[in-house]
Amino acid sequence: MSEPKRLHPVAAIVNALRQLKEMIIPFLIFVVFGSRGTNWDLFYFIGSIAVVVLVLVYGVLSWYRFTYRVEQGELRIEYGLIVRKKRYIPFDRIQSLDLSEGILQRLFGLVKVKVETAGSGGMGLQDGEAVLAAITKQDAQAIHDYLVSIKKTGQVQQGEEEQPSSEDVLYKISAHELVMLASTSGGVGVVISAVLAFVFQFEEFIPYEQIFDGVENFVQNGVIFISVVVFLGFLLAWLIALLGTMLKYAHFTVRKVDNDLVITRGLLEKRQLTIPLNRIQAVRISENLIRQPLGYASAFVESAGGSALDQESSKVLILPIVKKSKIPGLLEPYLTDYHFSVNLSPAPPRAYRRYLLKGWLFVLPIIALAIWFLRPWGYGALILLVLSAIWSYLNYKDAGWSLDEGMLTFRYRNMAKNTVYMRKNKIQSLSVKQSSFQKKKKLTTVEAIVMSGHGGAGGKVIDLEKWHADQIYNWYSHEMPD
Repeated sequence: MSEPKRLHPVAAIVNALRQLKEMIIPFLIFVVFGSRGTNWDLFYFIGSIAVVVLVLVYGVLSWYRFTYRVEQGELRIEYGLIVRKKRYIPFDRIQSLDLSEGILQRLFGLVKVKVETAGSGGMGLQDGEAVLAAITKQDAQAIHDYLVSIKKTGQVQQGEEEQPSSEDVLYKISAHELVMLASTSGGVGVVISAVLAFVFQFEEFIPYEQIFDGVENFVQNGVIFISVVVFLGFLLAWLIALLGTMLKYAHFTVRKVDNDLVITRGLLEKRQLTIPLNRIQAVRISENLIRQPLGYASAFVESAGGSALDQESSKVLILPIVKKSKIPGLLEPYLTDYHFSVNLSPAPPRAYRRYLLKGWLFVLPIIALAIWFLRPWGYGALILLVLSAIWSYLNYKDAGWSLDEGMLTFRYRNMAKNTVYMRKNKIQSLSVKQSSFQKKKKLTTVEAIVMSGHGGAGGKVIDLEKWHADQIYNWYSHEMPD
């Protein structure tokens, strides 16, 4: 594969569609709203066509100027329309190859290959990663096989005994788990928000005021009908979110292949993601409000790969939904540095008052505004005090920490209950903070950060015992014994 090769012509269409996607908002403003109240309709019409043509031409030229080849142990890429750019990526720096098949790629039997390197974590091609938007499966397999051979050669040169390839299936989603995952996801709110955002883009064309006036008059005589319509709207949004999640996570499988975790998923768009075990920085167990009472949880790994534009490559879902009690048995045989059955020390009882006050400080302005402007119905907002107290209790109850065999564990809640497991040698920084109010109560906030993608990840526990925080700090600041 030493001769320069171009991507499949489908890549030209992919490039054009990507550019149009990035321009969709300004394009809509220009085309839909730009000509309102002017005599420049023809100008805006011709201008919009010209923009589409220019984007298509750009996609074709970008495809034509992009070549790649494998030569002298490197993946060599040349690209650029006016300024010719070259990137040579040594194979011994490539950590993984992530494969995906979009609808266009699948129609032509192609795959998209993203190259994750040891320096990944930037914003795109020029900063530590490369993307081959559409190549044949045979070429992708040839690059993969060459990468594997380079790694094995490196092991032999370092005096390591070459190990035979091994493969174990760590997890495969069942039909029951797929339905459970889709039905308990938060996709409904996303669908409703997207629909509302799209509809209100056309407020100049749709007589909303007349519609709302008609609805207001109708509601007085058709409360039951409106309730049914609202219910059906939420049901439709839930079904759309359900279908989207099932298509995305269908056939979700996690395999351990040599020293990598390989994740494959998707029905319409197939994706294969590879995570080198040595790049895993932390493991996070997440339980949302629906799944927690049912005993289900999801597991993520924080990886040193990924980028600011592709957070999915750094915060990787490895167990979409599973009984929480099964997680240690599924992960510990393969993630041998971690153990998930730990005894957590909770926040002290006196910390609950601070959790409660912080919650009330957030809702009190809302209650005051509701009472002032919506009297007498605004007094119903007082229920927020009760709901805030319950939420504050959940936040307090879920706060905890543990030190065990070179591993720091934090548990905390934002919208979901999270438990983060971090090895000491993976923690980039640990901070202990104490406000003047905390000082009076002898309480402290502790935060640990691990490398993850372009930024960092980890966990923060609020209002721990001061001497507990000191214990964590001393553990982190002292060298571990050999």
